[in-house]
This record gives sequence, C-alpha cells and structure tokens, in this order.
Amino acid sequence: MQTVICMKWGTRYGADYVNRLHSTLQRQTERPTRLVCFTDDTDGIDPAVQCEPIPDINLPETLRSPPWRKLAIWCDPLADIEGDALFLDLDLVITGNIDEMFDYEPGRFVAIENWTQPGQNIANTSAFRFPVGKFTHIYTEFDKDPQRWIDQYVIEQVYISREIADMAFWPAAWCVSFKHSLLPAWPLRFFKTPPLPEETKIVAFTGKPDQDEAARGEWPAKWYKKLYKHVRPTLWISEHWK
Repeated sequence: MQTVICMKWGTRYGADYVNRLHSTLQRQTERPTRLVCFTDDTDGIDPAVQCEPIPDINLPETLRSPPWRKLAIWCDPLADIEGDALFLDLDLVITGNIDEMFDYEPGRFVAIENWTQPGQNIANTSAFRFPVGKFTHIYTEFDKDPQRWIDQYVIEQVYISREIADMAFWPAAWCVSFKHSLLPAWPLRFFKTPPLPEETKIVAFTGKPDQDEAARGEWPAKWYKKLYKHVRPTLWISEHWK
C-alpha cells in the first residue's frame, strides 16, 4: 500500500481540495494507494480519505498558518504510517502517474529542486517523499526551540534542506511550477495558453492563481498588476483536477 499525505488547516483550502486530490490519486496510480489527511476539520472530506489530527507542534502564535506547521509530519510515530510516504500540498494538480515517485531513490528524502533557487540545493516542499521516522530531528529540534530555527532560516523548506544531509531531487520534468515553468513569458501569456509537458506528473500552483482560477483564466490581483498577472483559460487543469 502506497501512502500519500496531505495537510489541511484553517479556511484557505476547503474539503473539496482534499477530495479532488484523493480522486486524482485513484486515477494516477496503478498500485493500491491511500490518502491520509492531517487536518483540524474533517467536515466534508470523503470517507475514503483517512483523516488524522495534526500532530502537536510548538509554533509561535504568529506562525500558526504558514508552512512551518508542515514540520509536524516529521514526528514519530506518525499515525499508522511506516516506510516511505509521499507528501503533497493541496495547491497542486496531479497530471501523470505517480507510482514512479515511490520507486525513485528509496529510503531518502526526495523533493523538488526549488524553481526560484536553482543550483542552491534548496528543496521546494510542495511534493516530497520521506522515510517516516528517519529524520525526526527536523521535528524534535524545532519543537524544542522554534524561534532559533525561524530566525536562522526564515523559510521552512530552507530549514529542511540545510538540516537533512541525505537529500535528492526529483527529475526536473516530473514536478513543475505553473507560474515559473509553464506560464508563457510576458506578453506571450496574453496569446498563448500554458502548455502541459507530457513527462509532467505534478503541477504546483504556489501563491495565486489557484487551480480553479487558472482553469477559468482568472488571476486575482490589483488592477495595476493585471498588466503582467494574466493567464488564458487553461482547460487541461479541469481535465485532471476533478
């Protein structure tokens, strides 16, 4: 059984994001695969999704929502999960079979090389696989003195990248950013629809636009930013994210 993990807290993403992730996983895997959602609100989530409470983590009140909360999944034990687990953010679309992501570099922490910091050995944690129970210091050391690590690294994925020596990156073609990898350069984005490369397995929608907004060709932004924050309706998103 392959295990995929996601997290949902607060109101930024609704239960429909979890449900779409689950249904997409069933289409984009050929092996038995379960989705485990760590959440503070199970209302509306498909009963086929295994829901678990978010593990306790020592966070300053000002950081209750940002990605630092994701460090909770590095604790041990982690529900009933063992072995390699694949973590996926809710702001992404699975567009290809992900079984290979469980076979690639087994037993290691494998992540996306951050699109905006190439060559700096920094992971993007939109999609990563990790051996549950192996790198527990990521959780325990942060939990002891969170402000130390926040002051030192500022960003959660930089902390993980610098504190795990045994790290590998997915093949670049597997995981892409909608904005940084696929969106045509200005002014071509007014005339060309973002393409979907055949090799792509994961498309991440960090920030704005969200998946549904990009599918409709909407990019929420202030009027003066509309000069460059523009996307044409992208129909392949709806074909995969359902």
